[in-house]
Amino acid sequence: MRSAPFATLASLCVIACVAERAALTNQMAESGTRYLTRAARDPVSWQSWGREAFKLAARLDRPILLYVGAEECRYCAVMDRETYTDFVLGALIDSLFVPVRVDRDERPDVAARYGVAVQLLTGLRGYPLTVFLTPDGSPFFGGTYFPADDPVTGRGMKQILPDVARSFRERRGFVRRQAALVRQLAYTREAGAHGVLEPRTVEAAINGVRAALESAQHSRAALGSLTYTRAAALLLAASARGGDSSDLDVARSALDVVADSVEAAAAAGERDDPPGLVRAGMLRNLAVGWALAAEPRYRDAARHLLGSLLRDLSGADDRVVFADREAYVIGSVLEAAASTGDSTAERSALTALDGLLAHAYTSGRGVRHVGHSRSAGPALLQDQVQVSSACLAAYNATGDPRYLRVAQDLVAIFERDFADPMGGYFDASGADPAAPALADRTKQVLDDLLPGANAWAARVLLQLADATGDAGYRRRAEATLEAFAGVIPAEGLRAATYLAAAQAVLPAPSLPR
Repeated sequence: MRSAPFATLASLCVIACVAERAALTNQMAESGTRYLTRAARDPVSWQSWGREAFKLAARLDRPILLYVGAEECRYCAVMDRETYTDFVLGALIDSLFVPVRVDRDERPDVAARYGVAVQLLTGLRGYPLTVFLTPDGSPFFGGTYFPADDPVTGRGMKQILPDVARSFRERRGFVRRQAALVRQLAYTREAGAHGVLEPRTVEAAINGVRAALESAQHSRAALGSLTYTRAAALLLAASARGGDSSDLDVARSALDVVADSVEAAAAAGERDDPPGLVRAGMLRNLAVGWALAAEPRYRDAARHLLGSLLRDLSGADDRVVFADREAYVIGSVLEAAASTGDSTAERSALTALDGLLAHAYTSGRGVRHVGHSRSAGPALLQDQVQVSSACLAAYNATGDPRYLRVAQDLVAIFERDFADPMGGYFDASGADPAAPALADRTKQVLDDLLPGANAWAARVLLQLADATGDAGYRRRAEATLEAFAGVIPAEGLRAATYLAAAQAVLPAPSLPR
């Protein structure tokens, strides 16, 4: 229905694009991850994330097409193949937008910020992210996966791109109001987060997670995601605290699915969670399940996962290592090795942790997200909390005080570089300098591809309180949890890690189960 107008517009765009080729050249060959460098031959002049891309958009007075994808993402691969290899679409994009491509795993802070924006705009979550921004970085339209062409619904990229560009040119006031609304919604959501930890509220939220996990038992695809592994972890923790038997019953039903077919459960994730992270979450749960229920199947499945994850950790030396993901896997292996008595796995994980610390950690300065110099992003909270957690697992396994010192150093860095005076910790050590609209710093507490950074920070603080006897760590954990208590009741499964930490700070008698 729109093919003729589109062909005319596309032809004009090809001509216009020639004039701008000097300004727009594909920069992905200079990127630091394989996912980005593979896009170097795309007929789209992808720009790297950074100040120069936003300056270019301002100079050309164009919106930015931000695309956030990842190596381990089914629909990213589909969109990469079907949309961004199309020469006509590439010419259209280059003539109307400044296209910016981001690897989700290299810049999880950018992915999280704009993931929230897409959720506020559309109610959708997941990857890839396709977001249209004003030249100052404000999102005004977006979604996740879009097909290359959909003339029936008008939701294909061939239909959306001209419409978005036209709105930016002709309805600038509307675009600015839409962008301001998204920013205000994000601010309001965060401003109302502070609250008081109420035992009944925490209990009700845990009951909701139990019901959601129970309803998902029939779907291996649902259970094969990090969100559901964290939900099972919450119920296992509730059971260990003396909760009623239904907590353990529901958690064991989830563990049974995993134990029956470990790799199938890990590979069937419906949200394209990285399989290695899902396996690490499953491993933690199987180890706890073995400790609670003494079910040999859980121990055997845990040992299988230990072998799989250790092979990943000892993979090719040229792979890009992301500190948060690596540390989460190492911490999982160390905790499970202790539970199952696997000293070989423990030694291998300690070697991997020592390598990660040598590669990414500097005393007094914290952890870098990636080791290569091309990543100019800020220091990230998630890296600090995951590495400190892995170090505490190593300390518990070995008693070696150097691991405890690293964990304490990283927690001191939380306070120095990430703490919000209003409570909780910011996701990054400073505002992103790329664009004016990115001056607002964000705070993550909900589970996503990894456990929520603030929730995991509270867990680390509680573990440090136990390891050192310093009650100050516990008070900081409680303050961190209170910073988000106002929004947690409505967040369901994604609040599982937060609820596990909240349950741990509340007196057991206050939670009759």
